[in-house]
Amino acid sequence: MSVALEPGWLAVLHQEFEKDYMKSLKAFLKQEKDAGALVYPKGSDIFNALNTTPFDEVKVVILGQDPYHGIGQAHGLSFSVQKGIAIPPSLKNIYKELETDIDGFIAPRHGNLTQWATQGVLLLNATLTVRASEAGSHQNRGWEIFTDEIIKSISEKKKNIVFLLWGKYAQQKAALIDQKKHHILTAAHPSPFSAYNGFLGSKHFSKANQLLVQDNISPIDWKLSD
Repeated sequence: MSVALEPGWLAVLHQEFEKDYMKSLKAFLKQEKDAGALVYPKGSDIFNALNTTPFDEVKVVILGQDPYHGIGQAHGLSFSVQKGIAIPPSLKNIYKELETDIDGFIAPRHGNLTQWATQGVLLLNATLTVRASEAGSHQNRGWEIFTDEIIKSISEKKKNIVFLLWGKYAQQKAALIDQKKHHILTAAHPSPFSAYNGFLGSKHFSKANQLLVQDNISPIDWKLSD
């Protein structure tokens, strides 16, 4: 199975593409396409998180669950939407938290988080595709095996990574992470249903930077230009 992937990630993950679960997943995606289903994100963006944040440059991991399933939203980065698309409620709460946590942060008029990804923030969803208008429609098809392997590879081959695990689903992934080598910050999910249960006020962005600096790693500039 040929795939366009950043060389560092390809070196780490190449064996996954030969495994049965990945072949089944590829067949499922082809079946969706043949049936005329609209799948997000577009094919060239499925591995956008890996291609925008090379393996050797990962500093922080923010885990999401599913790509957005509305028109034009998903582009392969968790919590991020393309410019020109309305900012989703969870991301509005992320911006709200940043405004109180990071000096000088002003919420941009867009929801594109590529500026974080190019600085070493891996914006990884557990499932990398979804059928249009059907949340969770590509769960349990194999993507989670692949993305768990990504988390395990980071845990095993790197050190001093800051993992931001928001909500119960993301927090289950802590079992894959060596906590003697890495930092884990947990909070409620930024969704409007749970943000007030501990996400807002968590100061995860400044805390992540403090942890990076203490490990002699350059911090993230969380500010986003319009």
